[in-house]
Amino acid sequence: MQATITSKGQITLPKALRDRLQLAPGDRVDFIVEANNVVRMVPRTTSVTALKGCLPKPQQPVSLEQMEAAIASGSE
Repeated sequence: MQATITSKGQITLPKALRDRLQLAPGDRVDFIVEANNVVRMVPRTTSVTALKGCLPKPQQPVSLEQMEAAIASGSE
């Protein structure tokens, strides 16, 4: 597969490549330059909704006094 660089430095990925990598408009890709100027293109297609729930729920806020007491006692 080949692509041509435009005068603005842009490349249109061939449809066969987009289909194979399941890329859609708005998806992002990383370009990694390796030894001997070999370039790897890595799709970054994880949606924000797929990340839901991967972080713990926020705890209730604590007062300054509670923070200072926790620091003084060495506990978390």
